[in-house]
Amino acid sequence: MEALADFELLQRLALALAIGLLVGLERGWKERGQPDGARAAGFRTYGLIGLLGGVWGALSTALGGVMLGIAGLGFMAVFAFFEWRDNKASGSYSATGMVAAVLVFTLGAYAVLGDKLVAAAVAVTATILLAEREIMHGFLKRLKWVELRAALLLLAMTVVLLPALPNRTIDPWDALNPFQLWLMMILIAGVSYGGYIAVKLAGARNGMLFAGAAGGLVSSTTVTLTFARLARGQQGGHAELRAGIAVAWAVSLIRMGVLGMLVAPLLVPPLAPPLAIAALIIAAVALQTFLHPTRKAADGKALAFRNPFDLSMVFGVGALLAVIMLAARFFSDTLPGGALAGLAAVSGLFDVDPITLSLAQMSSGVISPDYAAALILLAGGTNLVAKGFLLVSLGGIRFATPLLAAALLAALGAGAWIYLV
Repeated sequence: MEALADFELLQRLALALAIGLLVGLERGWKERGQPDGARAAGFRTYGLIGLLGGVWGALSTALGGVMLGIAGLGFMAVFAFFEWRDNKASGSYSATGMVAAVLVFTLGAYAVLGDKLVAAAVAVTATILLAEREIMHGFLKRLKWVELRAALLLLAMTVVLLPALPNRTIDPWDALNPFQLWLMMILIAGVSYGGYIAVKLAGARNGMLFAGAAGGLVSSTTVTLTFARLARGQQGGHAELRAGIAVAWAVSLIRMGVLGMLVAPLLVPPLAPPLAIAALIIAAVALQTFLHPTRKAADGKALAFRNPFDLSMVFGVGALLAVIMLAARFFSDTLPGGALAGLAAVSGLFDVDPITLSLAQMSSGVISPDYAAALILLAGGTNLVAKGFLLVSLGGIRFATPLLAAALLAALGAGAWIYLV
């Protein structure tokens, strides 16, 4: 048993040494141009600091945690003296070396006393942060206040306000759930912010495609809302926004099919072909719009984002979502006794995922796979109708027309497959 305990201790001390050498490798490489003895700590020194922390961690099991604290403070005082002399000689005011050394000592002790995997993960993360200094400083130099403010607002909406909202309906019609409604508004703001970042990184044309595809994995309705609202205030960039919406629609159709077929593999024969046809048609329209935009004089203008997301737009779209929720509840209540077709049609007006999953589960015995697939396609069709309404109301008929044509072609293609088969 003692041999096993000694071997475990040696392993942990080796990890403490490795942590120090890892950080020391980065620190030494950054200062490799300096002559020997010109820096407070390098590759070997950081390795020894990690091992020192590990040894004191092992001793603390017998001497107590107070002694480990005293040893840590003593190390900090001695290293701070050498770091001060180093900074004074070089004219630097950086505290990074000091913080890195204290962290290595602490991680060395934790590698002996705590979870080895956590210690290693923290060491790797710290080394990455140290190594990416130029990238991070360059990012801060390019970061604008409006971008930082938008990120902070999005975090506040998500971390501070969302958990405080009740996750239940609060209206007499049992339609409005503040938590779910606010979550959709966060998604809207997130897609808008993601589009802003994508445009900055990849340019207006490529950025909208990337943002649309990523947004389609979460909520193509949110992408439609956000991009259509952006189109209303843009003199140019309509082709890019249309292409982003179309890509989101195609990705959404694929996601819907994958969800249903993962739950019920029997849905593959009746569901996969019509959904694939519809997705390919919409993707082809997106590609056509992207490569050969109409109204070149207008669409060729740069897509201008003044803000990562506009709070007035987010709240305005949130109000529209609330109206749609109330309308869906009203029409659901007026449908005859729980007809599945009516339920699928009404559910698809707002979200296809819940009805898709429900019908997929029912296809294992309650209803046939063919009927379940037909109802899922019906929900997808009414979802496109709802998106078309949002396009016209938010983006205008001229912006919406090519996308409405794409949705109609997709529906006709899927319908033709079902009719012929």
